[in-house]
Amino acid sequence: MAAITEEMAFTERIEFPAKAENISLAEKLIDDACGRHNVHESRYGNILIALTEAVNNAIHHGNGLDPSKTVTLGYEVRPDRIVFVVKDQGAGFDYEHLPDPTDPQNLEKPHGRGVFLMRALADSVSFEDHGSTVSLSFDRAPTKE
Repeated sequence: MAAITEEMAFTERIEFPAKAENISLAEKLIDDACGRHNVHESRYGNILIALTEAVNNAIHHGNGLDPSKTVTLGYEVRPDRIVFVVKDQGAGFDYEHLPDPTDPQNLEKPHGRGVFLMRALADSVSFEDHGSTVSLSFDRAPTKE
């Protein structure tokens, strides 16, 4: 099977060095994408939080804050949804066996909630390349109350 990034016809894609301050570049792309492609405002918060977590993980954990490595963030607009992809140049991680951040022994830990949040906020999440590529899909219509 081809990688997610090879299957997608990106509407827009950016690459940036793995530096913490570049989260702002991701936020700008997310803002522009949601505004330009009629993503309902009730979806915006979930998209922003989930993608900020994904990009932060790529910068910090995937690329180890190494500015010689890049993070790629792109999206594809589909008739009913918008699909974002975040890719880092790291070795990946075991995304199927992560500690449960809601377990009482993990509640006080300062890390370990990113993937949990992504899965809770996106309509679908998938990983490839041993976890160094994550795809997050969001419906563009209003959330159902």
